[in-house]
Amino acid sequence: MRKREEDAGRRKGTGASGPGVAQEDRIIEVVNELLQEGITRSASDIHLEPVEEGLSVRLRIDGMLYPLRQFPREMMPLIISRLKIMAGMDIAEKRLPQDGTIYLDGEQREINIRASTLPVIYGEKIVLRILNPAGLIMALDALGFNDQNKNRYMNFLEHAWGMILVTGPTGCGKTTTLYSTLRYISNQQINTITVEDPVEYRLENVNQVQVNTKTGLTFARALRTVLRQDPNVIMVGEIRDTETAEIAARAALTGHLVFSTLHTSDAPRAVTRLLDMGVEPYMLNSSLVGVVSQRLIRLNCRNCLEREIPAPAAMSLYRESCGDGEIPVFFRGRGCEHCNQTGFKGRTAIHELMPIDDNIRGLIQESRSGQELRSYAVSRGMKTLLQDGMERAARGETTLQEVIRETYYAI
Repeated sequence: MRKREEDAGRRKGTGASGPGVAQEDRIIEVVNELLQEGITRSASDIHLEPVEEGLSVRLRIDGMLYPLRQFPREMMPLIISRLKIMAGMDIAEKRLPQDGTIYLDGEQREINIRASTLPVIYGEKIVLRILNPAGLIMALDALGFNDQNKNRYMNFLEHAWGMILVTGPTGCGKTTTLYSTLRYISNQQINTITVEDPVEYRLENVNQVQVNTKTGLTFARALRTVLRQDPNVIMVGEIRDTETAEIAARAALTGHLVFSTLHTSDAPRAVTRLLDMGVEPYMLNSSLVGVVSQRLIRLNCRNCLEREIPAPAAMSLYRESCGDGEIPVFFRGRGCEHCNQTGFKGRTAIHELMPIDDNIRGLIQESRSGQELRSYAVSRGMKTLLQDGMERAARGETTLQEVIRETYYAI
């Protein structure tokens, strides 16, 4: 918050006084407190939403939105303008969406906040995405892999070339997995280059490229140039189109280790998605090393654990996924001051990993369906997202309902 404090100090040093300056100082203080509240409570996003009565503020914590406070309507334009100034936006432009970044220098680390505005019927809505390095990069042991999946993932990383995909919906931790992986494998002996939109954190020993569609620097164009930069490892933030997918696959075929992400519901469907995008089967089955699909689930609060008897439908799904063996004791968080009465505190990832072996390459060559790929992968020992989550619930780490919610099963 140092930048805002210096701004206020300079204003006071000019001798300016009066109601206008006092009000401006108050708005600066309110915004600073709001940002600090989000950081202190480990929120991933702060939502400022114009409503008929004023400006409503909600925090996204552990994937869920919780109300924080509401400001009166007369404060709304002042708060929005202050945030737009901090993010480098045009405060006069209220009809079109804008994007910007707020840089905060804390006492121990730098925190970036990505800001996005959207005109709505009662004014401008702003969402602030808090990019905290402390939660963005972890040791591989802290990514939530079970022993089997960790061994499989480490085997992926032993390849000198090929393509490794991380899939899942927005907000499932894909960027954390890739950044943590790059930090693990990158060093001064190899040339690692990323193409991102946006660059969320600066990595040591990594050359990072920011996509800029306004100037024509698309993923595909940046990736073509990266291939002339003598890279060993390439990370493409997201495969969004056929051109990017084909260039990434060719890069993997020509001796580069390529990481990227896709928005697919599970690991096998990443293959069919690329085929649907027009990537030739021969190119895909020769370049793909493995696919990771993941979700984030909330963890039970350890300070208020109590036994739980899950709903019959949830128990039926547990037996279907994990067999008819002995039923474990399940737990849930009752809700306490440590977890803001939610019963959950923190999140971890669940995964399914699909290595690409010769049989899967044959299925890819024949353009088989995602279900056929899934059936084969499961027969070869792949734990599904649901199974991995159910095992976490059986150990008391989370609830069956939380696993079901995040793996898109309706109960």
